[in-house]
Amino acid sequence: MLVTLRDIRPVNDVTELLYPREQFYARDRRSVPAARRFAAQSLRCWGLSDWARADDVSLCVSELATNALLHGVPPGRGFLLRLRYDGGVVRVEVHDSGPGVPKIAEEAYGEGGRGLMLVAALADKWGVCERELGKVVWAELRDAMTPYAEGGARVGDGLDDL
Repeated sequence: MLVTLRDIRPVNDVTELLYPREQFYARDRRSVPAARRFAAQSLRCWGLSDWARADDVSLCVSELATNALLHGVPPGRGFLLRLRYDGGVVRVEVHDSGPGVPKIAEEAYGEGGRGLMLVAALADKWGVCERELGKVVWAELRDAMTPYAEGGARVGDGLDDL
């Protein structure tokens, strides 16, 4: 059975700058760098390629995509990366079909266990939402000049409404 790296679903029109851009990725190690490239392309489409937080977005995409592949994508399935830009805030969402609620590791030894720790340190807000099958892990990064209405409180280590 031939499995492609990415689904051929159309990406939102470049002229629809504030609408989400999304791409589906197969359970494949090449999906993580492809997701980072897609995030960079999305930032360019939104005129944010030189944004001070562009590297933070890339790292959050990389970590959330890696976590989905390692823990949230059963064999034969994939994950959806959705990016939104609205009101000075970039939202990164990774949708997968795996069970469980990701949590920041209390102690990270060896090669793993630091992904959500990095996301929590870089993002202004992050959290997990339930789906009918699986979950959505998300992170929001805002422009320094864009305050959150609720005062910029962090969210994490639990379920949150989308």
